[in-house]
Amino acid sequence: MLKKSNQPIREAYWCVVSGSEVWLEQDMLPKGSAIEHSLDVEQAIEVGRYQGIPVMWLNDADLDGEREWTSLRELLHFPQELFHLISKAIQYGHMTQSMRFCPQCGGRNHLNHNQLAMQCQDCRTLHYPRIFPCIIVAVRKQQQILLAQHNRHAGGMYTVIAGFLEVGETLEECVAREVKEETGVTVTNIRYFGSQPWAFPSSMMMAFLADYHAGELKPDYSELKDAQWFDFERLPLVAPVGTIARQLIEETIGVTQETD
Repeated sequence: MLKKSNQPIREAYWCVVSGSEVWLEQDMLPKGSAIEHSLDVEQAIEVGRYQGIPVMWLNDADLDGEREWTSLRELLHFPQELFHLISKAIQYGHMTQSMRFCPQCGGRNHLNHNQLAMQCQDCRTLHYPRIFPCIIVAVRKQQQILLAQHNRHAGGMYTVIAGFLEVGETLEECVAREVKEETGVTVTNIRYFGSQPWAFPSSMMMAFLADYHAGELKPDYSELKDAQWFDFERLPLVAPVGTIARQLIEETIGVTQETD
């Protein structure tokens, strides 16, 4: 739960966010008092605790001064608990910046600290953070895994198939549809693996494993640069450690090596 600071904070981690970027000092969230870091404690809100120490969220837009920024993507090596708290701050920051006006009456929204939402000052409607559900799936075909190179990925990186859930669709139906649309193949034995909050800007990745069923590989080049079946011993550059995509890849290879 979010907690607004009502008293001096002697020690905290300070999570100052701007878009999907965060302010770091020596590759870590600044730690100490607000005075040490010239921060306005009146604007600070606690998003959680890391190792017993409050993690305080601040929007750069509410502060003075210049800072150097680091993309959240570069923090995947952080401990998962801390990474998720930073992600939470970034998503709340995105909410405050993207939901400034009420979509019902056009009134000005303000952050309601008790409800974790933006509230219209005119009609009093609460607008909660938007979370976009996505699926991500690793497809196995005997000793091979289906990997794709997306248009947004630079440097030759390949990863597993992913996409957004549509209205009236189950997660399993979404898995089958996205794989079919992007690669032309059909899958079977779809099973849940895990999930990961993904603050780019506010998605929830729900991960699955699946097996190849039928079809010839025909990549949709409007969505992908490439898609191939890769032997486990000859993988390309893949998604980085810390992502659920990497976990799916490692799980697929590990399960097969143990069972075959």
